[in-house]
Amino acid sequence: MNPDYISLHGKQFEPYLSAQELSASIQQVADRLNQEYAGKQPLLVAVLNGSFMFAADLMKALQIPCEITFIRVASYQGTSSTGTVQEVLGLTEELQGRHVIIVEDIVDTGHTMRMLLDTLGASQPASLEVATLFLKPECLQHELPIRYIGLSIPNDFIVGYGLDFDGLGRNYPDVYKAV
Repeated sequence: MNPDYISLHGKQFEPYLSAQELSASIQQVADRLNQEYAGKQPLLVAVLNGSFMFAADLMKALQIPCEITFIRVASYQGTSSTGTVQEVLGLTEELQGRHVIIVEDIVDTGHTMRMLLDTLGASQPASLEVATLFLKPECLQHELPIRYIGLSIPNDFIVGYGLDFDGLGRNYPDVYKAV
């Protein structure tokens, strides 16, 4: 399942990042987390739907005791952010006094991450950090303390490895960008 180009909803996408490149970036993030969270037991809060592949591969690369839970938020429609973040599925875990790492597939405008940092931070965790596979620095509209970044990328619309275009494209092991 590695075609040169893919078509989703009539839009063409070309190869951008291979599964091997993604794996190397994830391992670098995991190596930092293993070092910086040694002796701690962080709770990974994976943001659905997009981060499920990243969260699974990141967790497999962690050698520290850790837990994972999921939160679902929505802020995208088609290929652009709506600018409005709606929490769809909330956390049930107690965060107070815990080391919490938000695991996100991509941070672009930062609206979703700002809301999550504010919401989760109100629960008084011992620490609250962000691990994102992709960051689009030129799109950021908020100052965000993103400590763990797999790859900084330009403002291209990408799909694959959990990222979608109106529900399609998440299943590809590689990442493709819109042509």
